[in-house]
Formats: sequence, structure tokens, C-alpha cells
Amino acid sequence: MNTEATAREAERAIVDEFAYFGDWTERYQYLIDLGRRLPPLPPELMTEEHRVHGCQSQVWLVAEGDARRLEFRAASDSAIVSGLIALLLRVYSGRSAEEILATEPTFVQAIGLAQHLSPTRSNGLAAMLKTVRAHAERALAAA
Repeated sequence: MNTEATAREAERAIVDEFAYFGDWTERYQYLIDLGRRLPPLPPELMTEEHRVHGCQSQVWLVAEGDARRLEFRAASDSAIVSGLIALLLRVYSGRSAEEILATEPTFVQAIGLAQHLSPTRSNGLAAMLKTVRAHAERALAAA
């Protein structure tokens, strides 16, 4: 459940939060803490159908709703990737398909994630974003 009214507001709040941390050790720890707070994904949803391909870690992402409002739930077997999921859900879950598609993940660059993620984690983040956008596109097409 998002407390921010828009995806852009969620991104600004994330950027503000990460600005509090002086170095990347603290930022990684914050990411891990965010991931630990994700609600668990029921094992019956951890299926091939919901698996995000392109991630080195195991990632499952479930979309529910329609073009007016899409809710996402997700999980990973990696602590840092779980934190990345928490950020993505904060920005994109509970939004309309149009807002999801109109919102580029500017927070990734703004907080320095782009420079500090390993290539495999960057690829995984891109795969998760692509999956979220694909769900939004399908919801719009079905509307």
C-alpha cells in the first residue's frame, strides 16, 4: 500500500531517504532492511508463471488488478534484490497502468543505484522493470 499519492512522489521520497546515508555500506544495509519488511509471497505463487527471467537471483512477481489500479507482490531469494523489489513496489504498486508506463525509474540514477549495482543485479532490476511495464501494457490492452 502506497502512502505517496503518485509514483513521482514515491520516487522523491526514496531519493530523500537515501540522501540521509553517508556511504554505500549504509545504503545497502537500508536496502536489505527494506527487503526484510516485504510481506511474504505465498509459496503457491512462487511458480514459473510468476518468475522474472533475466535475474541471477530467483524473483517472482505477481500482478493483480486492472488498468485502473495494478497491485504487485514480489519476493526474491536475495536480500539486496528484495530491497530493490521493495523500492519498485513502492513506486509502481497501487498505480494505474498509464501512470506505471509514464513513470521512468529516475530514482535508480538519482540515488546512485545505477553506479553501485553489479552488472547482474542491474540486469535483474531491468528485468523486473520490464515485467512491471509488461503487466501494465497487458492491463491497458485488456481495458
